[in-house]
Amino acid sequence: MLENIRYFIRRAVRNMRQWPLLCTAAILTMAVALATVATFFLVVVNIEQLASNWTREIQVIAYLENPVSHRELPAITKKLEAFAEVEKVRYVSPDDAMKRFENRLADDASLLEGVNRNLLPASFELTLQPSFRNQDGIERVIEQLDNTLAVEDLRYGQKWLERFNDFVDMLRFVCLILGSFLIFAALFIVSNTIKLTLYARRDELEIMALVGATMRFIQIPFLLEGALQGLLGGLVSLGFLIISFKLILVRSLTSFWLTPADFDLLFLSPGQQGFLVFSGVVLGVLGSLTSLRRFVRI
Repeated sequence: MLENIRYFIRRAVRNMRQWPLLCTAAILTMAVALATVATFFLVVVNIEQLASNWTREIQVIAYLENPVSHRELPAITKKLEAFAEVEKVRYVSPDDAMKRFENRLADDASLLEGVNRNLLPASFELTLQPSFRNQDGIERVIEQLDNTLAVEDLRYGQKWLERFNDFVDMLRFVCLILGSFLIFAALFIVSNTIKLTLYARRDELEIMALVGATMRFIQIPFLLEGALQGLLGGLVSLGFLIISFKLILVRSLTSFWLTPADFDLLFLSPGQQGFLVFSGVVLGVLGSLTSLRRFVRI
């Protein structure tokens, strides 16, 4: 048994040495395919995490037709807090809104001297529960607000939310299309590398079959060759991903002006790294099987 294993490994390594250029092309193609898919995965995951941080600030602001009296305020606030989607409610009076405006103007606040303190409308600021900080949650809150308050205007960043969701969906789509194309290219190159090896050893394989070698005995070295190429491709892709993550992704996203100071970028977990390398092995074996099914009966 051990002798057979040694033979299979030696035969697989010898095949790879005999065709170094094609073997290298297969390894690099798999590495590029896996690294590209993993890079897009990391970009999508980190952008979604960044969006999760941004959505903490998402509020539905209801500007009222008339200010709420001190007597009515507790009852209305209690009604709004009863919404399942609402985490926190804050009432901003016209005077409070003017004070905010003055603070934003800073040194130019003197421009507001003599301006009516009730010029700005009163409003309710509703902070949503984390699970409802999305388009559906906002729409549900707006529908309930229309039945509860005399609202003059509503602000909730709808355009930004819709565009951002479209952007994330586009990233996922590009990742799927590009990843599928690259994986197909990797399978094609691995398959053709094994084909050339089979062509070169066609006479030898026929002799082995004539002297009693089983099909499995003939096939295993080629499957091992594909697996080794896939393993090397997976390891190269992981190394490339680590380097590109530290040198490109970290710098580009941390320099992005909308990125919070306490934002930590996510990298592949140990389990995901192992899955990436294992995917390379599977890719290599599938490429080998594609050739073997054509030239060697299974």
